[in-house]
Amino acid sequence: MARILITSAIPYINGIKHLGNLVGSMLPADVYARFERQRGHEVLYICATDEHGTPAELAAREAGQDVADYCREQHEIQAQAGEAFGLSFDHFGRSSNPPNHRLTQHFAHVLEDNGLIEERIDRQIYSIDDERFLPDRYVEGTCPHCGYEKARGDQCDNCGRLLDPIDLKNPYSSISGSHNVEVRETKHLHLLQAKMQDRIAGWVESKTDWPQLTKSIAGKWLKEGLRDRSITRDLKWGVPVAYKGEPRPGFENKVFYVWFDAPIAYIAATEEWALANNENWERWWRTDKGAEDVKYVQVMGKDNVAFHTVSFPATLLGSEEPWKTVDTLKSLNWLTWYGGKFSTSEGRGIFMDQALEILPADYWRWTLMANAPESDDASFTLEHFAGVVNKDLADVLGNFVNRITRFCKARFGEEVPAEGTYGDNEKTLITELDRRIGAYTGYLEEMEFRKAFAELRSIWVSGNEYLQGAAPWTMIKEDKDKAAASVRCALNLIVLFAALSRPVIPFAADKMFAIFGLDPEEASHWPEGAAAALSRFKGGEAFTPSDVLFAKIEDEQVEAWRQKFGAE
Repeated sequence: MARILITSAIPYINGIKHLGNLVGSMLPADVYARFERQRGHEVLYICATDEHGTPAELAAREAGQDVADYCREQHEIQAQAGEAFGLSFDHFGRSSNPPNHRLTQHFAHVLEDNGLIEERIDRQIYSIDDERFLPDRYVEGTCPHCGYEKARGDQCDNCGRLLDPIDLKNPYSSISGSHNVEVRETKHLHLLQAKMQDRIAGWVESKTDWPQLTKSIAGKWLKEGLRDRSITRDLKWGVPVAYKGEPRPGFENKVFYVWFDAPIAYIAATEEWALANNENWERWWRTDKGAEDVKYVQVMGKDNVAFHTVSFPATLLGSEEPWKTVDTLKSLNWLTWYGGKFSTSEGRGIFMDQALEILPADYWRWTLMANAPESDDASFTLEHFAGVVNKDLADVLGNFVNRITRFCKARFGEEVPAEGTYGDNEKTLITELDRRIGAYTGYLEEMEFRKAFAELRSIWVSGNEYLQGAAPWTMIKEDKDKAAASVRCALNLIVLFAALSRPVIPFAADKMFAIFGLDPEEASHWPEGAAAALSRFKGGEAFTPSDVLFAKIEDEQVEAWRQKFGAE
């Protein structure tokens, strides 16, 4: 039994997440966690809310709330949405909780002891009307290169040049719109990443099994040369710049920058889990405490890869302490909304709570994972969503379950028929299933989700093709025992399909197990082979036909949703 630690990029606190956020990190991590649990491995799936930084302060102010109260409320909203979507976190923590404060301060202390942190004087834009230094993204102005008048302080969206906010012409605060700004000096701590260039490059080079997207992003940053990064900000909300309760002189009104403390929250959230469950968190994170045997898997969208292949490793490795670093980093491209961006701030696209008001979670889980943005960005449209649900879930899987249970009830009663023995048709089916299950398992191991769920769909199709060929509704007139055997085989297929499908559509899978009164946790152990799976029921086992597993989506529904969500 392996031990597998899984973390997905922690979602930001301001607002419930959209489908792009979901499929970019949390959902694929959940699918992989469920799969490995079904194989009998010890899995710990950790996530948290990322609660610090300027956006949290501004969102709380807009909501008329204290920032701590706002974050507490939003955390609960996100936790409930995750649970409703079937995200099987072992713990969903918070970056604002005490363990993350302590660990962040600890890392800063040891990094400085190791000569990797120093104080520097920075020049930043200060908004007099807002009474605050402005982070790069909250400064806008005219690009000094192309003249674009709405360039952000970190990058010009028109010409693509990376910028320093003090270089903008006519800078102003995007928070208030005030042009009453000036450049002021402020003191900050800098992580000397340039010193870690060779060590990080060697570490990345050792990760031979990383996906190409992950390797290419890490390689680009390393090729350009690692830059020292400021790890503190002039803010009130965040982890105080202190150590063991003692504020750092001159930094009393500063906090650690969110990009520094956020990934440390993976460790902190594990500590929260351990405290709540009387467990030992160090056996997952400290190689001197047993973590050398852990396989650590991270899942995230491509915009987070640089922080997890450069910055967070610089923190862990630079500490010179025995921390577990990532083994496999699964990165995904972006899911777009009709070719454009999902946007939390502009409310563009469908968000997790809205999705569940329309249809159950499995409809979304299947469509998102079967079309996961792995090799390229993928466009989400309601028309494609309806087509996938109708063809895959309703016509293939749902139809199979409904068809055979209702036929059996009508001709043999509500129990598995015992008559007849398996013949050539069943042997052929078993051979095909063994081949496809092997391929499906391999794809899930490699986290190649589109290939995996294309294979799962083919497994469902094979069941339909078998049933069509066996035609028990015709055979029963000629050879009732042979018809009974094919019905028994098909009923066994339902349980096999449920086990194989549970990582991606867990709610439907549990309904399929419930047809036979099976405990999902016991019945969903990953199948060793098709022959054993199709011999589970020998005959005489009672069952209850289920309601329709998946309802078809009608054109009228799609049109109504287009109007509601502004699809273009």
